[in-house]
Amino acid sequence: MPIERLPSGTRGARMPPRPLMRILMPLMERIHRRSGDRFRGGHLLYLTTLGAKSGEQRTNPVARFDDGAGGWYIVVSYGGSARHPGWYHNMVAHPDQVYVEVAGVKRRVAVEQLEGAARDEAWKQVTAKAPSFLDYTAKTDRELPVLRLTPVTEGQA
Repeated sequence: MPIERLPSGTRGARMPPRPLMRILMPLMERIHRRSGDRFRGGHLLYLTTLGAKSGEQRTNPVARFDDGAGGWYIVVSYGGSARHPGWYHNMVAHPDQVYVEVAGVKRRVAVEQLEGAARDEAWKQVTAKAPSFLDYTAKTDRELPVLRLTPVTEGQA
């Protein structure tokens, strides 16, 4: 299922330069794995996408929230930055090449960008468990996409 890239904002939190992030992300991933896939009290998943330009696989730790039906919600927050994270651009370019690793199990997922009442309900669940996400909306004027990731079983397209 294709997802539509929402527009970037005009203001937001400053993020480290991309070359620095390329160095920090593998280090952060190792730290998170050693801490039991947790960060600031929340649970993480490891999101693997196919690079929009490079075609190379990229993995990033992302906060996860159970959707109650065997999948997860994730928020494209990027710390309240004006721009979306690279993994979101990769998902838009290759929505059929998205994988998650949870509890040591890697599987392909279908990506659904939530809108309207479904987004509002998921956002309410996310912010109830992680109120810090509300801070990100105060930092930026872009809409923070909320995505539902659902494991794909063999034989599903």
